[in-house]
Formats: sequence, structure tokens, C-alpha cells
Amino acid sequence: MNYADLRREYISKEFDIKDTDKNPFVQFENWFAEAMNAGTEDVNAFILSTCSKEGKPSSRIMLLKGVDDKGFVFYTNYLSRKSKELIENPNGFILFFFKELHRQIRIEGIIEKVTKEESKAYFDSRPAESRIGAWASIQSSKIESRKELEDKFKKYSEEFSDTEIPLPDYWGGFRLIPDYFEFWQGRENRLHDRICYEKTEGGWNLSRLSP
Repeated sequence: MNYADLRREYISKEFDIKDTDKNPFVQFENWFAEAMNAGTEDVNAFILSTCSKEGKPSSRIMLLKGVDDKGFVFYTNYLSRKSKELIENPNGFILFFFKELHRQIRIEGIIEKVTKEESKAYFDSRPAESRIGAWASIQSSKIESRKELEDKFKKYSEEFSDTEIPLPDYWGGFRLIPDYFEFWQGRENRLHDRICYEKTEGGWNLSRLSP
């Protein structure tokens, strides 16, 4: 395999500051809707990058579960590696890639926990099996075998068979509160269009970046 020979051109329409909304949240919603209409699979999937207090980075795929005027919401186990890193260092980064449209959206900011009420509302909306799975798995912890995980799932399935499945204390949401957006549109000859939004006291400043 010659990895250096793997390449393709991005034939896409122009994306300029004049084409953007002045509000980056609105611009995000516009591109997200276009990605949905283009048939993008797992359109709400994004890469979440975190960093330990020692500066060691890590990344993983997450699913977006909410957007409001404050930021972008996702849910996880608070005992996981990502959660521990966010508690130590709340600076975070999320990246969406819409392959069909040759687009990326980078969003940076501070990540904080959502309220317990928000976490419970989302937790209660999940399928029962997913809620039981949250009880069965202490995310990122070492286990002896898959059977151990399946046995715990069976245990909690029986325990909660005739009762409400409660929200675990160690499970809930985070919200990224952005101070930077970057919208990337692939173009021919690697002359990509990149428009960024930087937060200021007065709102958002827009700039074009060199590809």
C-alpha cells in the first residue's frame, strides 16, 4: 500500500464570508441540515479531543445529543477517561466531518457538566437496554472478559425488571461552550475555503483563513 498516492480532488461550490450567517450557531445548523439532506450517515457523530493536566491528548468518536444557545451537548460516563480529563482540564475540541459535502466544522471552547435535571431527562428518553448498559459498564475500567459485562447486564436487567431504571450518579452530560468555530469547505487544487468565528465581548468576528 502506497499511502502517499491516496488522494482525490474536492469539487465543491465556493464558500465565502458573504455566504455565512453572522451567528455561528445558525451557520452550524444550516450545514448540519444540508448534511442530513445529503444522506450523511451518523450525521451527529463527531470527534471529541481532550487533554490531561499533563498535556497528553486523546480523542474518540461521540454523538451530539443537543444544541442550544449555550453550546453543544453530549452524554457519557463521568468515570471514563474523557470525563476525568475534562474535570482536570476543561478545554475541549469537537470536530464534525461531512464526507458527502467535503466539509468539516471545528469547534473549540470550555466544557462543563450539564445539570442533573438535563442528564435525567435525556437518560429517561433512552431505550431501556441503553439505560441498563450504563449501569453494567463502568466505562474505561478494566474487566476480565465480555462474560463479566454480560453478567452485569443480566443482573441489572433483573434488578430493574419491575421498576424505574434510575440515573446512575456517575453518568450524565457535558456541554461545550464555544469561543471558536471554523467551517472548512474542500475545494479544487487544495485551495480550500476556511471561515472562522472568534468570540469577542461584542459578539463574533469572522475571518477567512489560508488553506
